[in-house]
Amino acid sequence: MAQPKTAWDHHPEPLTVASAPAPEYGSGSLADLLPTLAAGMGVPGTSATISELTPADRNCVFLIDGLGWEQLTAHPEDAPFMTSLLATSRGGTGRPLTAGYPATTATSLASVGTGLPPGAHGLPGYTVRNPDTGELMNQLRWQPWTPPGPWQPYPTVFQLAHKAGVHAAQVSSPTFENTPLTKVALSGGTFVGRLTGEDRMDLAAEQLAAGDRSLVYTYFAEVDGAGHRFGVDSDTWRGQLMYADRLVQRLAEQLPPRSALYITADHGMIDVPFDEDHRIDFDEDWELSAGVSLLGGEGRARHVYAVPGAANDVLTCWREVLGEQFWVASRDEAIAAGWFGPRIDERVYSRIGDVVAAARDDVLLIASEREPKESAMVGNHGSMTPAEQLVPLLEVRS
Repeated sequence: MAQPKTAWDHHPEPLTVASAPAPEYGSGSLADLLPTLAAGMGVPGTSATISELTPADRNCVFLIDGLGWEQLTAHPEDAPFMTSLLATSRGGTGRPLTAGYPATTATSLASVGTGLPPGAHGLPGYTVRNPDTGELMNQLRWQPWTPPGPWQPYPTVFQLAHKAGVHAAQVSSPTFENTPLTKVALSGGTFVGRLTGEDRMDLAAEQLAAGDRSLVYTYFAEVDGAGHRFGVDSDTWRGQLMYADRLVQRLAEQLPPRSALYITADHGMIDVPFDEDHRIDFDEDWELSAGVSLLGGEGRARHVYAVPGAANDVLTCWREVLGEQFWVASRDEAIAAGWFGPRIDERVYSRIGDVVAAARDDVLLIASEREPKESAMVGNHGSMTPAEQLVPLLEVRS
């Protein structure tokens, strides 16, 4: 199948902030998916912003962590069922969605569940500074612990749907039932934990049939884990993709009447070679670390927090050192360019770095001492390249 033409086909030089391809917030991003489905079921407070989708009484979203559009289209033999659905993506246009920036799990799951871009829901990265404490806050692991409600105060789409009489349910690993991330991003209605993928698919179908109007979410994490550890073209990764493909087909074959199943992802992934040209070590680079008090984000999507009075110098240095491989922006430039969405809530503003750096090339800005596990990963994500940003929205209807 021919690849769709996108804004990423050409990269103007030099890497100006304006040349970075901002996500399609408001028309074709992950944040637009659940509000569109809920609006089709008459849920107050939601609106249908993905115009290509047709309403259904029962909607199920199956999110496969780490399965980007480019990875799926590059492996048709490993995912024959999902490959057969590529033309259905985004309402039959055969086009992908954009994940949102940064293209990382905590941010994307919050965008999916709240129906809001990162600048509103307030999870704008893997790790960000907590303005109240000055500490880095890991938003995936929720460490150090932070009160969830003030951190993300908006209701989820599941909560809005449940309030409107829609049967809302999440079917996932029992591990996630009581996590703060689930609470702020995906709570509302019924959570049902199942360990095996097959059990989740069967139960998702049951939950979908449990109401005349239903909104169900289910999740599979292992594609992402295999990519991080072994790379997105490894035998292990391919094996997990094959398994995910069978799960999708299992769920699709059990859909109750008047249902729509949407298969999507939170981000794609790119493998980065292990050499000095592709992995720049912040912990060993005196130029990049000068004037920096905290390094947040992740290797391909960095939040850089400067010591007081040093933000302009840090911005200048990072542009000089990284500017041919990264889009490097000040906080206000990244906001104005729409990287985090059309609006930034006041509580979120200072969570964003004084400097924001998004990788264009196949490079990482690692931190070998302070982030040893993350720095050792083969597969990575976070930025705005097609491999990371584009995600499928495959559709099956009954």
